[in-house]
Amino acid sequence: MKLRESGMPEEKYWESLFNVELILDRLGIDRKTRDVAELGCGYGTFTLAVARRISGVIETFDVEQAMVDRTVQRAQEAGLSNVRAEVRDVLAEGFPGEPQAKDACLLFNILHGEEPERLLTHAARVVHPGGHVLVIHWRYDPATPRGPSMEIRPRPEQIIEWAQRTEILRFVAPVLDLPPWHYGLRFVSTTA
Repeated sequence: MKLRESGMPEEKYWESLFNVELILDRLGIDRKTRDVAELGCGYGTFTLAVARRISGVIETFDVEQAMVDRTVQRAQEAGLSNVRAEVRDVLAEGFPGEPQAKDACLLFNILHGEEPERLLTHAARVVHPGGHVLVIHWRYDPATPRGPSMEIRPRPEQIIEWAQRTEILRFVAPVLDLPPWHYGLRFVSTTA
């Protein structure tokens, strides 16, 4: 599933748009976090930083072979042995492996797609009960230098509503400020 308006700019510019360490700090990703699933690795911007912080493995999936190849290359160059990257359409196929096996699932800048509730449901099913689905998205502000058009860009309250409709995710307040251009949301899986 290729998302609408999901083209990637040049890598160096893309990475200048995030304060990755601040984002991961505010989302609570640290050594207590073991295994993580990530939907949409892109250039590995977050994948590599997460891999350095967690005590387990990050499995990341993207529909673009070039993005997976770049992430794998960067992980190898950094000497990271806990990154697994695969071309996979998670919306069509779901996440591989055991359900409820991950501590966290990352949905970063991806919920402007056509089926956000389905993505949230897949994410909730891959984490164990009490595990987290972590979301960041571009602020609903036309001054942001990137991001989907305002017509399809979700506001935090829209994502919270979609998550509630899954009936297996509970929002953990507050909405996080992730300067310079993003906000973040934390959800807990309530699956039994």
